[in-house]
Parts: sequence; structure tokens; C-alpha cells
Amino acid sequence: MSHPTAIKILRGLFDSALSKAYPTKALASYLPPTPRGRTVVVGAGKASAAMGQALDDVLTQISDSLVLVPYGHERTCRSVNIVEASHPVPDTAGQKGAQKILDLASSLGADDLLICLLSGGGSALLSLPPKGVTLTEKKDITRRLLACGASIHQINTVRKHLSAIKGGRLAAAAFPARTLTLAISDVPGDDPATIASGPTVGDPTTGDEALGILESFGIQTPASIASLLASPDAESPFPGDATLAHSEFRIAATAADALEAAVAYARQNGFKAINLGDQVEGIASVLARDHAKIFEQELREQPDNKGLALLSGGEATVVLHGAGKGGPNQEYLLALAIVLDGRPDVFAIAADTDGIDGASKAAGAVITPDTLARAAGLAMDPREYLARNDAGSFFEQLDDLIVTGPTCTNVNDFRAIAYIPEPG
Repeated sequence: MSHPTAIKILRGLFDSALSKAYPTKALASYLPPTPRGRTVVVGAGKASAAMGQALDDVLTQISDSLVLVPYGHERTCRSVNIVEASHPVPDTAGQKGAQKILDLASSLGADDLLICLLSGGGSALLSLPPKGVTLTEKKDITRRLLACGASIHQINTVRKHLSAIKGGRLAAAAFPARTLTLAISDVPGDDPATIASGPTVGDPTTGDEALGILESFGIQTPASIASLLASPDAESPFPGDATLAHSEFRIAATAADALEAAVAYARQNGFKAINLGDQVEGIASVLARDHAKIFEQELREQPDNKGLALLSGGEATVVLHGAGKGGPNQEYLLALAIVLDGRPDVFAIAADTDGIDGASKAAGAVITPDTLARAAGLAMDPREYLARNDAGSFFEQLDDLIVTGPTCTNVNDFRAIAYIPEPG
């Protein structure tokens, strides 16, 4: 199969997943009747500006609003106020915005409605440290957790217990007003308590668990933070708390939905599609080796003239050993290319559905049967690039990066390994 045709198929898989995950006017189907009092819209995340746009045409009376999005994700909304802040490491803009959101919620009464728009990235954007914790301290802990390869569940457990707004505290502040949360899920399993660190739902984790996570990664914390996490002051509202009785949560789009759309695209184009699911987590290079084994096994049972696509979602992580550039999806592909070792007619794509892989400007990349041969022609050793976490530079030199810019949605990573034989 020619490379342009194969890459077009790979992009078709990715684009079909993106299209399914994009916020639409379907959000209107989740809205309750207009309340007797005020309607206030708040939110945070990479998809939240697009969600605000989707509400623009259906909400005629918004009393006040503030939605936080990462820099570069702003969209023009008629009625919803969009403010940009830093992600994944929080900044003062996010802190000020989170305080404003908490103040808006606290101002509501029993006849009012709080609509909260959440998506991936919301946790870092809603950064409001509790009394006794500075933003600098919280930023440092976030950076170190990211560098250690901690899972999103682990990172958010810590974040919730170092926050004045996460872990159900936002809905508790709005009580007795009704809170309706509309979310686009970027977390494996679609756990409402994990999406954006669950500012409107009960938190089943504890401060002791957060402290244990930090200790397990060898992250030293100031005595003040360790003391806070060990005290009752760190505890957020548990599920079933009376202050959460008027809080409702609806998921409008998921990674599972996006993967099924890609499966449908693959089958429509004559491929056997195998879906590993949206809950695949782990170190990127390890996942690559595991997926290569699964793919090779499936390929042995596949007719020579029949295409095969192995699809997966979830979240890969990276343990930093070097100072290279790139992200988990690019590192996954570099490790995969090394394992496949030029396997004929096998191509792959891995990209983050938000358009930003890690801290890079690319969504991800693609590999082809001649990826390693082309690298050798440029005197590049793929193993050296992998060892220093520099997959971004590797694929940039091969011109194999996928650059989409912010997609204004986020259902986490998308991966596809495809056997695309020549027709005939």
C-alpha cells in the first residue's frame, strides 16, 4: 500500500474518533427546564469552550458565567465568558478564575441553577489551593508527579486534597442550588470523580491516600502540606454528603464512543477491527511492546489480503529519563517502530484527541514500514532518541508528526496499528 493512501486511512480512523467526541447541540438534550432563579454557567477543560458554544444557541438567559480553557483554546461565545489559563502546570490566571467560579457558586440560592462544563484539562485549570498551600508548591508537586509517570487517577487524588474547589467542593458551595454537570470524559472508565478532579461529585479518596501516592513516588513535600494531608481539613465531601444532594452529572461524550466510531470506519473500509478498549493505561514504551505482540498474534490468523486494525484508547504515560521533546503518543510510536522493525504493510498512528501530545505542539505522529530505514538514512539511532525521551525530535526530522492545533475536545489518547496490504 502506498504511504499516502495508508496515512489517509490512519487519519480517517483518527478523524472519525474526533468527530464523535466533538461537543454538539446534543448537549441541549441534557438541560433541565429554566429555573425560577438565575442560571450560571461555569466550567474548565480543553473542550469547555466548544461546549459553551454549543449552549449559546439553546440558553437564552445566562445570568453570569466563567469557563476556563488552556491558552490557545479560546472560542467566541455569545453568552459564555471564556478565560484562558495554563495547562498542565497551573498559573495565577487559573487560580483567579477558579476563585471567581467558586464565588459564583457560593452566591446561588435554592431557586438557581449552576451548569458546570467539564472536560480533560479541567483539573489543572481549576487550581485553587487551600489555606496554607501556595500555588508554587502545588505547581511543583504537579510537575514532579507528571515526571514520575503517575496515572491521572493518582495525580487527581493528590490535586483534590490540595484544593478548595475540587472533589465535590464546588457543588457543595452552590448548595442548595441545583448543579448540573455536563462532561466530556478523558479518563479510563469515565469516573465522574476523576474527570477534572470531580469538583461537583463526592470524592471517595482520602488525604492519607494522597500522601501515600506522594510517598510512593519519593516526592518530598513541605511539612505544612504533609500535615494538611494527614488532617481532617484535607478531606473533601464523600459520596452521599448532604451538600451534594442537588448535584446531577451527565457524560455527553466518551472515549468508548470515539473508538466505536473508528471501529465503524475501519469496517466500512474492509478491515477487521479489534478494539482493545478505552481503559488502556501504562508506560508508553511498555504498551507499545504489548500491543505489538497482540497485533502479531492477530496478524498470523489474518488472510494475507485482508486488512487488520488494532485500536485502543486510554492514557499512556512517560517516565522522564532525558530532556527531549514529544509526548506519550510519540514515545509509544517510536517504541513500536523499534519492535516492528520494518514489518511490511504495517502502519500506525497515535495521537491525543485534544491535539496536544504531552507538552509538544503535535497531536502525535505516524509510523510506516520504512520509518527505521529513513531514520538510518539521516544517521538517527531510534533507541538513543527513545532513551532520552526525544520522540518528538525523531518524528519531526522524518516529517511524520501530526499537527492539528487545539481540537477543542478531549477523550484522551487514540492509537491504531494497521495492516494495510496492497489490493489484489
